[in-house]
Amino acid sequence: MSEYEGLPPVDRRFFMPGTVWAYRGGESVPISRDAEPEAWEEAVGADDFVVSRVAADGKPIASSTARPMMAQMLAALRLEAGMRVLEVGTGIGYNAACLAALGAEVVTVEIDRAAADYARGALRAAGYPEVVLIIGDGVEGAPSYAPFDRVIVTAAVHTVPYAWVEQTRPGGLIVVPWAPTIHPDGALATLTVRDDGTAVGRFAAPRRATQPLHGQQLSWDAIYSAYSLWMHWGEPDRSRYGVTVTPDGQDVWLDSPSHPIAFDLD
Repeated sequence: MSEYEGLPPVDRRFFMPGTVWAYRGGESVPISRDAEPEAWEEAVGADDFVVSRVAADGKPIASSTARPMMAQMLAALRLEAGMRVLEVGTGIGYNAACLAALGAEVVTVEIDRAAADYARGALRAAGYPEVVLIIGDGVEGAPSYAPFDRVIVTAAVHTVPYAWVEQTRPGGLIVVPWAPTIHPDGALATLTVRDDGTAVGRFAAPRRATQPLHGQQLSWDAIYSAYSLWMHWGEPDRSRYGVTVTPDGQDVWLDSPSHPIAFDLD
């Protein structure tokens, strides 16, 4: 099994189901550990993302984040042992296990009960029973376990729920993938929570795209509108953008908070 720089030595195979899906010839094809053990090992041992569940129509509904993206997010998190971390989106539990292996006190929230039950079993089997797993809407955070030193989100957003800011200590960080609004390929945001209850941060290029957070999907019209706006501003680099989150909402801005940009998200 390959390892990616920056990730702890947690074996992803402990967390993968017996059947995963890979794209072959433009289609999502199941790979069974029992029927194709070598292909299954190759898929789950790769650094790329792995689809772990699909809907009836074959569209992926759950996956394990690509290791390069995980490593980038963990680096942005600037985690220290003993920190309390809120993870939004448990998935198969692999990322939560990596956080725990790095010494964090992990509270993870998963909206899908079946996924949560699976992840809980996988975490226990892999030796991480101390991870606290909550079934609920990650948009609401985990107020009964707050405050957190760090918040890490495994799905992309276009709007930061204020609950995440409210439940993070001053000086704490929120790391979250961003929907394709400021850039057609998405971005990664790192926000610092301030003493006044606001959070401010800038964007970086992600190494891989991620699926949207439940309830924050963008329509094709909204994506095209954002792309047109990006073109209008001269195709600026992600690093020129920033975001400020307050109890009253958020402003995405270009170069300076004095230059906010309005997006049509409908």
